[in-house]
Amino acid sequence: MVEELSMARGLPPIAAMAAVLLAVVVATPARAVVDVDLELILAVDVSGSMDRGEADLQRQGYVAAFRHPDVVRAIESGVHGRIAVSYIEWAGTQYQNVAVPWSIVSGTASAGEFADAIAALPFHRDFGTSISTILRFAADRFRESGARGLRRTIDISGDGPNNMGEPVDRSRDAVVGLGIAINGLPVMIRDGGSRARMRDLDIYFEDCVVGGPGAFIVPVHDRAGFAEAIRRKLVLEIAGTPPRLMHAAETRPLARVDCLIGEKTRGNWFLTDP
Repeated sequence: MVEELSMARGLPPIAAMAAVLLAVVVATPARAVVDVDLELILAVDVSGSMDRGEADLQRQGYVAAFRHPDVVRAIESGVHGRIAVSYIEWAGTQYQNVAVPWSIVSGTASAGEFADAIAALPFHRDFGTSISTILRFAADRFRESGARGLRRTIDISGDGPNNMGEPVDRSRDAVVGLGIAINGLPVMIRDGGSRARMRDLDIYFEDCVVGGPGAFIVPVHDRAGFAEAIRRKLVLEIAGTPPRLMHAAETRPLARVDCLIGEKTRGNWFLTDP
C-alpha cells in the first residue's frame, strides 16, 4: 500500500508511510468514554462454604435488586442518571471470573438486561477464600470500564475470612489508596445448612476488609433477608448515602479482630471449604 501511494502521488516512501498511518488513525475513532455517577464492581463469593441454597439466594438477590424500582430510582437520581457495573464471581487465589462484563445501566430496560445476564449464568463453586486477591483483581478491572465515574466502588460479599493470598488488610489499603471504596456484604447465616462460619464476620469485614470514605457493610443474618440486604446495600452505594461514615483504611483504629484469623485457622477451614 505504501509503494502504491508513493507511486500514485509522487511521495517519497517515508511521507507515504506517514500518510498511511494517518489514514488508519482517522479511520479508527477512539471509543468515547461514558460519564457515569458510579463505577461499581459486584464481587460475589462462590467459595465452597457457600452452600447451593445460599448461592442461589445470593444470585437471585442481585437479579431481583436490578429489577426493583428502588434500585432503578437510585440510578436515575444521580447527576448523570447512569452507572457502569460489572459482576465478578470469586473464590480462592485461582478463581476470579468476570461473569458479566461492564454494562451501562441507566433505567428500567438496561437494569433488566443486566439482571437477565446474571440470571443466565451457570452455577459454579470453587475452592478457598481469597478476599485479598479479588480486591486486587477487581481494582485492575476499572481500567476496562469504558466509563468515567464520580465514584468507584467494589461491593464484596463473603461468608468467611481471607484464608489464602496476601494479608487482606494489605490489599485493602492498596485499593483504598487508589481512591476506590470497598463496601461489604458479610453473609452470617447460621442454620443447619451452614458450614464454615466466623461468629464476628461483620466486625472482621469492618476492620479488615471495607475501607474508603463512606465505606459500610450490610450483614445478612438469615436466608429470608438476603434479597432485602442486597437491595438495601445497592441503593445506599448507588445513591452515595451510606448509613454511617467509616474512616479510610489507613486512618482507622486498631482492628478489634485478628485480620490473619483466616490464614491462622486455614487447616480447620480446609475441612469445611472444599
